[in-house]
Amino acid sequence: MKILQKIALALTIIGAINWGLVGLFQMDLVANLFNGSDSMISRVIYTLIGLAGIINIGLLLEPINDNKK
Repeated sequence: MKILQKIALALTIIGAINWGLVGLFQMDLVANLFNGSDSMISRVIYTLIGLAGIINIGLLLEPINDNKK
């Protein structure tokens, strides 16, 4: 499960960067790279990023381990 969460976290970061670009510069990088936001590949990427966000909800439920001595 750790590998899935790392992949999901990477996709979530990509999504956050994309939203930052939309907010700051009105530029949707995914749409620009894949011929518009309505293209099938863009929709697949948006869906994967959304699923990654849902998977990362599990990170909120894990206990925080502080190894400070």
